[in-house]
Amino acid sequence: MLDNNSKTETSFGHPAAAHGSGPAAPVERRPPSRRGLVIRLIVTIVILALLGGALYGFNSFRSKAISDFFANNKPPPTPVALAEATVQSVPKYLTAIGTLTASRQVTVAPEVAGRVTQISFESGARVKAGDPLVQLNDATEQADLLAQRAQARLAELNLERSRDLRRSQATPQSSVDQYQAQLDEINANQKRTQALIGQKLIKAPFDGELGIRQINVGDYVNPGAAIVTLTDLSTLYVNFTLPEQALPQLSVGQKVLINTDAFSGRDFEATIGTIEPQISAETRAIKVQATLDNRERVLRPGMFANVRVVLPPQPNALTVPETAVDYTVYGDSVFVAKNEKAEDGTDRLVVQRVPVKVGDRLPNRVEIRSGLNPGDRVVVSGQLKLANGAAVVPAENNPLTPPQTLPQN
Repeated sequence: MLDNNSKTETSFGHPAAAHGSGPAAPVERRPPSRRGLVIRLIVTIVILALLGGALYGFNSFRSKAISDFFANNKPPPTPVALAEATVQSVPKYLTAIGTLTASRQVTVAPEVAGRVTQISFESGARVKAGDPLVQLNDATEQADLLAQRAQARLAELNLERSRDLRRSQATPQSSVDQYQAQLDEINANQKRTQALIGQKLIKAPFDGELGIRQINVGDYVNPGAAIVTLTDLSTLYVNFTLPEQALPQLSVGQKVLINTDAFSGRDFEATIGTIEPQISAETRAIKVQATLDNRERVLRPGMFANVRVVLPPQPNALTVPETAVDYTVYGDSVFVAKNEKAEDGTDRLVVQRVPVKVGDRLPNRVEIRSGLNPGDRVVVSGQLKLANGAAVVPAENNPLTPPQTLPQN
């Protein structure tokens, strides 16, 4: 009975074992206690705190190492070229854009129609006033002139006979008057024919230079047809405009400097000859014309011109080399070099960026209206490597020296 009961308990406790086949039944697990969870949480927090402390300590060590490196590894002073701000007299100008025009220029054209029989010039030739240029066919007019001269001689003879007869009372006064009228009419016809012959010989109206020929021998030309241009290059006009505010600064005879793109770097001197008495209501500008002596004939009508009307110079103006100014959208500035004491007690040269107000420009220099004092040393090359407080050392040579200021061997 005992064995049967044992088998029975075994079969109830482990059915699979009792039958001897099938997978083992899952073992029932008890959930962790609250105390175990607390212990695990504490261990996790401790591990995270240790990791965070280690990471913080590493970052602090790295930051200090980097700071010590840069503190003990200062770059050497930057070599720069220096120049002093100086006081000088600055020329003043009124600037404008102008155009060169000829004082005398014409397109030579015939007054009457006719066929070209002779051309007495070459393209580009220089001629004097009265030189013949073109001959039109005037054979008919020359023949008419010969006939009129013969008629005039006959009329003079008839007039003389009539006067003799009148003295002896053999003819009335009306006969004398009739012959006189005939002679006057023939003389008038001669003058008309001579004028027509003169119109068919086209001459230069003034001294100048001819352009490109537009006709050939044998062409039939009508009145007004272009033959050639004639330009007097000895004197040119410079036409330009200035705002109405400049009117009090203008006067006839005032000196003007002209510069053209064709001859850049060279100034030509002109003199104001005419100031328009009216100001344009559309542009509020005044027209000015200056006269330019062009006997060298280097300038040509139609050229673009940069115009500078010379004003009285401004004395005691502060200037610096043009390369010293740093032009930016935020304003103009320069680097000023000053002496200061280093940490070890030695003197060193440092630079500070100073905003300035720029005025007129001179050759290789620029006027400074505010921001600097006479004698301030400014950096004229090497600004791209600088920042406020940077240490510098004067360079022996300035790489930005303009070529025209270099010493000649």
